[in-house]
Amino acid sequence: MRDFGISLSQQLRAGDVIVLKGDLGAGKTALASGIGQGLGIEGVSSPTFIISRVHKAKVPLIHIDAYRLLLSGAKGFEFDDLDIATSKDHAITVIEWGDSLVNRLSDEYLVIDIAFGADENERLLSATGIGPRWAGFSL
Repeated sequence: MRDFGISLSQQLRAGDVIVLKGDLGAGKTALASGIGQGLGIEGVSSPTFIISRVHKAKVPLIHIDAYRLLLSGAKGFEFDDLDIATSKDHAITVIEWGDSLVNRLSDEYLVIDIAFGADENERLLSATGIGPRWAGFSL
């Protein structure tokens, strides 16, 4: 997943929003870490307990883990309180567990769904692009 994230990072630009879907342990944070590595950022880890973390770089990475918001039954306004919209145009935003919240942030985004494969190290990936920026995107 990290290697895929590094490769994907080369196609990303400021203002891009990526939503990562998948079961617990599927590799969402590993993929986000790879995107960070590709941007020259070390130490990207899950921001589960703080929900959002900004990693400084030439193009910053905003890494959000919305899992706790979903567990708590939080409404969209708690997500809005993170005030990500004010800085997302100058950064790449990666949202784990954010498929029900992303439309509050952008109308153009890429959804990457990660599923477990036949063995414990295999992952199956699919991508769905929303909006003109992601039209025709494929893995």
